[in-house]
Amino acid sequence: MASDECKGKSSWPELVGKKGEDAAARIEKENPHVNAVIVLEGSFVTADFLCTRVRVWVNTYGIVTRVPIIG
Repeated sequence: MASDECKGKSSWPELVGKKGEDAAARIEKENPHVNAVIVLEGSFVTADFLCTRVRVWVNTYGIVTRVPIIG
């Protein structure tokens, strides 16, 4: 499924460097169609694409390390 088929905002580059919990809350506020999931860098995740999921990658300090996007 292509990201252009997903509803609402799909990318949050402005959240890199922010606290993961704050980023997840903002993502879910800005796009109520998604569930933001905090994931520690180096963790294994599934490769499937979901319009309802945004992974928020964080380091061991809980800081966002990648641009959160729908997927």
